[in-house]
Amino acid sequence: MDLSRRDALAALAATGVAGVAGTAFLDDGDGADASDEPTVDATPVPDDGLTTLVAVAETVYPSAAGGVDAFVETYVAGLPDDRRDEVLAVAADLDATARDWVDAPLADLDRSTRDDLLRDLGVDVADPDADGYLSERIRFHLVNELLYAFYASPTGGRLVGIENPVAYPGGTESYQRAAMEDGDG
Repeated sequence: MDLSRRDALAALAATGVAGVAGTAFLDDGDGADASDEPTVDATPVPDDGLTTLVAVAETVYPSAAGGVDAFVETYVAGLPDDRRDEVLAVAADLDATARDWVDAPLADLDRSTRDDLLRDLGVDVADPDADGYLSERIRFHLVNELLYAFYASPTGGRLVGIENPVAYPGGTESYQRAAMEDGDG
């Protein structure tokens, strides 16, 4: 299932970051074609930071998720400047660590090696802390941020069985429908 720029805007709207203009693009069922894809009017994400963020996202997202590049780029570009700067700084620290530990940029490593590196750093068990040790900052600024974006997006939510993420319209109706379907089968 492919994540889209619209999904990223939905995730930003769930955080309260996306403006009213961006929310007009959230309905994927409108028959819009690729030329109608929304854009975020923000500072572009530098290529080196983006490749590291996409590598982290591809590691922590389910393997069935596609379109990760555009999704991550749109989401990160839409973050407030100070938050985006923190995310990019931690991404640079993680990439530097990968270069030190395995002599390659994080984006050049296969998914399994990236996962091993994150686990060796203790990111999987670290308490998220914006100002803590490297593993805690990676958990807070990269892993948790990217997972929030994924789960808050309509496509990401559907991919993991959450049809209507928090702050996305239609939740009550889908929960009632799911309860009825469970009772029938």
